[in-house]
Amino acid sequence: MKTRSLTLSFAFLAGVTVAACTSGDIADPGDDGPGDGSGSDGEGPIPTTPEGKFAITSDFDVATNAPGTPGQIARYFLDATDDPDDPTRFIVQQLINALPDGAFKNAVASAAPLVTGYLNGKLLEIAPDLLVKIIDAGDKLGQMTHHFGLVETLEVRAGGSATKTVSGLHFTVDKVPLDFAFKDFGLPETKIDNLQVTLDSSGKLTIAEHKVGLKYGQVLKIAIDQAIVPFIDPTASNLGELLHNSIDCVAVGQFVFDVIGIGSPSTFESACNSGITAAGTQLYHLLDQIDGSALEFSVTGVARGVDKNSDSKMDEITAGSWSGTLGYAGTPAPLGEAKFFGKKL
Repeated sequence: MKTRSLTLSFAFLAGVTVAACTSGDIADPGDDGPGDGSGSDGEGPIPTTPEGKFAITSDFDVATNAPGTPGQIARYFLDATDDPDDPTRFIVQQLINALPDGAFKNAVASAAPLVTGYLNGKLLEIAPDLLVKIIDAGDKLGQMTHHFGLVETLEVRAGGSATKTVSGLHFTVDKVPLDFAFKDFGLPETKIDNLQVTLDSSGKLTIAEHKVGLKYGQVLKIAIDQAIVPFIDPTASNLGELLHNSIDCVAVGQFVFDVIGIGSPSTFESACNSGITAAGTQLYHLLDQIDGSALEFSVTGVARGVDKNSDSKMDEITAGSWSGTLGYAGTPAPLGEAKFFGKKL
């Protein structure tokens, strides 16, 4: 059992890394490579104006360079998977945490290694797929943070003055695309006015530097509750329910009592349920703390403008690339890989 748990823990770490290369890649139908925005690759006439309203999808890697925050979230999942005795060690620790302070709690804590070893042999009875589910949740979070998508509109007026509106999230989880509108979760849209957009004679489109601030914790809560958890357990609506559905606290209570011989099965069952509830809410408390500061993108965009119907107007935006910084709590870091594309509405 220890070998199996440790192997799956390494698989989790590999999965988060590989997600950057293999999962959730944004699909730009007109993107044939990085390009330079020249528009001279046989796609059609070069547009003479960027005027119009465009639906934009942006894709950011916020896991690689974001200061501090993604690592904190990843550690939450690692805490339940990074020990050879996990997930039973994780379960026992949550149970102990929920006991009132005193001699009884100290006695149970002293017996924790013995209890953990015993429960390892009973894992198929108390939590047969918990470790796999936690690892899966961490992997899916890795996909989302390496490919953090924003749903936007860009309205370009005569003279190149534009308004950009960020209205939602776009994720691809296990190759399934998912969109979430901010308005459906009571979150405000982010609007950037007086943004300058230029299109030169070669078809190169440039979007001037601008800032986009997001409440990263609120955004990740949507991702976890609306995408990650339902993919793993369709009957759960949050992480706490996922954990409770995966752990048989009645069996845990009985087995802990069998080993320790003090207290009662019901006492340990209650502590198991309370501890698992606290473990489920811990991540949401961390997300709330993260929102004390905004995650701020400071970006400049370069892309290729495409005229699909030979009317001299831009119909598509392809091969888009954002450059700039990603900041949190006043600490900027170089922006990781970031792409975008768009179509005229």
